[in-house]
Formats: sequence, structure tokens, C-alpha cells
Amino acid sequence: MDQNLQKVIDKRIEKTVENLKKNQMEAYYVQTCAEAVELVDRLCQPGETVAVGGSMTLFEAGIIDHINSGKYHHLNRYDQGADVSRMMRDAFSADTYFTSTNALTEEGELYNVDGNGNRVAAMLFGPRQVIVVAGYNKIVEDMDAAVRRVEKVAAPANVARLGLASPCAQTGECVHCRSKGRICCDYVRMGMQRTPGRVKVIIVGQQLGY
Repeated sequence: MDQNLQKVIDKRIEKTVENLKKNQMEAYYVQTCAEAVELVDRLCQPGETVAVGGSMTLFEAGIIDHINSGKYHHLNRYDQGADVSRMMRDAFSADTYFTSTNALTEEGELYNVDGNGNRVAAMLFGPRQVIVVAGYNKIVEDMDAAVRRVEKVAAPANVARLGLASPCAQTGECVHCRSKGRICCDYVRMGMQRTPGRVKVIIVGQQLGY
């Protein structure tokens, strides 16, 4: 990457990290996915019960492979024959919950939109700690930009990935549908946290996920 562009990106990340900390979330910046995995290894204890929210970022960053290594008790929703509905509920008692975020504002807020609501629910309450892994491409200026990012990037891409019959798969952007394939049902904005450090955000200096 061009050095001048990298400096601009680094400044945005620095501002975001500072504001996440002001909102009582732990925030980290690592340059590579390998460093993100190493950090996760330090933040989690062997034998912990861990669970995940649906996320392409976790796969791309190598986090799923790491928590499948046998070091942790993974409530693995991706196992063949897994009772996914039950695991979504069991995730609330996990020691650590892994997810990404649809958007991360420079103001230090997380914005997520869910279909079932299980992911945002676990981010809000239940697991002892929540580790959010996000590529720098998820950073946006403010909440208005976060909403636009979901409607024009995250939602259409995820609908296409899941093979759902929602209009945004065809239009490439949200049309505020009422289709059976709609995945935008629950909207959650996370700002100042009451429990300091429960939510930990790892920003990776690579483009990851949708």
C-alpha cells in the first residue's frame, strides 16, 4: 500500500481506538490476521467455552481455525449436524463470544443489524467477554455512514452469500423490503459500555469480511 495512504488509514484507526476506549471498550490495532490470532490467544484461557456469531471475517482472519484447534470448548454452530438453534442459546453462557461488526464508527461505536437477533443479543448480554474482530474497511465516519454501509454493502453481500430471496441480492442495496428472506430485522447501536473491558475490539489492518 502507498505510504501516504497508509498514514491516512492509520490516523483513522488511531482515532477509532481512542474513542472505543473512551466508551469503555478495550481496543487493539494489529496489522495482520496472524497478529490478531496471537492476540486472541492471549485474551482467552485454555479450556474456555467459546461461541461465535455468523461472520466471514472470523473465517478470513483465521479465528475460526484457531478456536477449533482443541484449545477451547467451542460451541461450534458449523459442525455437521449441529443443533444451531440450541447453540445460539447456549452461547449466552459462553466465556467468550466472537463476532465481527457490520460497521465501526470513528466515534467509537459499533453498529449491527441482525435477522435472528442472536448475534446482537449475545454482544449485549450474557457471555463474560465479547471479542469483536474487524478489518479496517469496517471503519466509517459516523452513525449515518454506518447505516449506509449496512444498506449498500453488508446486507446485500450477506444475502447473496446465504442464497436468500431478498430484493437487495438483485438491486445491490437495501430497499427496506418485507420479504421472507429479509435479514435486516434488529438494529443495535453500541456506545458507552457499563461493564468496562467486557467488549474488546481488534482492528486488523487488512480488508476483511463484508
